[in-house]
Amino acid sequence: MTTKNRASNIPDRSAGVPPALWSASIPRRDEVKIRNRGHLPHWEAEAGNYFITFRLADSIPQSVLKQISSEHESIVRTARQLNRNLSPDERKKIQRLSSKITEHYLDQGAGACHLGNPAVADLAAQALRFFDQKRYSLFAWVIMPNHVHVVAGIFVDYSLASVVHSWKSFTAKKANDLLDCQGAFWQREYYDHLSRNENEFQRAIRYVADNPTKAGLKNWPWVWVWGQDIPIVAGGTPALLKSR
Repeated sequence: MTTKNRASNIPDRSAGVPPALWSASIPRRDEVKIRNRGHLPHWEAEAGNYFITFRLADSIPQSVLKQISSEHESIVRTARQLNRNLSPDERKKIQRLSSKITEHYLDQGAGACHLGNPAVADLAAQALRFFDQKRYSLFAWVIMPNHVHVVAGIFVDYSLASVVHSWKSFTAKKANDLLDCQGAFWQREYYDHLSRNENEFQRAIRYVADNPTKAGLKNWPWVWVWGQDIPIVAGGTPALLKSR
């Protein structure tokens, strides 16, 4: 059964875009710090807004992940041999290498697509909403069949890593029990991008709102954007309206 068929009995829900983006806190450069989780360079800011993606463990074939890792390591190794840091072009190449290939497999619905199961998708939605306005502010999210995108502002007393861990750990345990499965439910790594200006923030929200349509999923219910009562305009992209 395809993902579309699995989700066809779920009621429709429209998505809107925040009428005003004044709530986006764009960090100054001196507020940004760099951490390394072992694979991806990670930019983090206190009270920053992030576009976050985390995916199911089987959403991308291991052979593809190894290919990405190999090409990534080759670029880094060349820079080290020349005793220099990665150039801006090399950093962009690494980012494009990972994002384009990953996006292709995610939108094609690779893997078992457990999030296409309404009960599992609801668990993920519960996890996202649980600490909303307590540890972070949700601006937009979409639960796709094999991955999740979130745009959120992380509160100053909490780290991005701890927030994502809480989403994944709660969902993994509950989903494995529900599905009678064992082993890793989520991919260990996740992707995040710190919004540095209003344009990036708006672009992230549009991407989340449009993702189901782009992937060919009609009437997809597991998408939410702050101000979701705002109607969607022709073409599937929510209208960016001024604050009322």
